[in-house]
Amino acid sequence: MLDCKIPVLGFAAYSGTGKTTLLKQLLPLLRGRGLRIGMIKHAHHNFDIDTPGKDSYELRKAGANEMLIASGKRWALMVETEQEGDPVLQEMLERLDQDNLDLVLVEGFKHEEFSKIELHRPSVGKPLIFPEDPNVIAIATDAEFSQATELPILDINDIAAVAEFVTKEFLGLKG
Repeated sequence: MLDCKIPVLGFAAYSGTGKTTLLKQLLPLLRGRGLRIGMIKHAHHNFDIDTPGKDSYELRKAGANEMLIASGKRWALMVETEQEGDPVLQEMLERLDQDNLDLVLVEGFKHEEFSKIELHRPSVGKPLIFPEDPNVIAIATDAEFSQATELPILDINDIAAVAEFVTKEFLGLKG
């Protein structure tokens, strides 16, 4: 399991299931309950968050191993790594300022060992994750669920119910 000062909850599913869509709706509900949320998203490809032609992009491409860009409203750190393969979730968690967060939500990293809610849409045509992953604590789906399980089944389209599960069942918060 992960070594983290604060709770970490993943949303695990195959591509096309709607992880980002659900999280974009869930984040404001959790923030509305007073929670400070950190977010880690697994990307499968080489990616950029800044745009070619912007100074930060050009400086990083020119050879900066780390590029921090800052304004009065936000800052971002891009780090070039030499490693091959997938990132390690524990290493990403260590980069967050956990003293200023109440919860870390993780999109992806479905093969790592930490608590997660499985998102499942039968229309995507992918198998269930929970039978092979004992770290799944609930399943959010958009269909009748006929597979035998004692896990809570949530409506993937009822974001308020997912928020309720996260705050009351996962975090143990009242009201």
